[in-house]
Amino acid sequence: MTNFKLWLEFEHVDFSNSDMENESCNIHVDLPNGKHYGINIWTYKFLETVKKLNEKSGDNLNGLYQCTPDLFVKELTRECIEKTIADLLEIGNLEDVLNRSVLSEK
Repeated sequence: MTNFKLWLEFEHVDFSNSDMENESCNIHVDLPNGKHYGINIWTYKFLETVKKLNEKSGDNLNGLYQCTPDLFVKELTRECIEKTIADLLEIGNLEDVLNRSVLSEK
């Protein structure tokens, strides 16, 4: 399935000083059948950044654990995220492929 509407936080908020391979964002996916998803995305590099920040701040038992996002991607670009969502929708419903919490009421 490639028929979906995608809202990307970084297209509406200033991310101009961000390393898009070391960042996080929120997205919304709307399907023609009325399903709406809210998804928190991190890049692979951002996981390491968060771990280091927690080690310094003492959060999450000094980085002993992390509460993960809904999805990891290589980079925060429209192309990367569109391809990822399209591929996941080919596999199944996002609430089944990712987790139930991504399905939201509009």
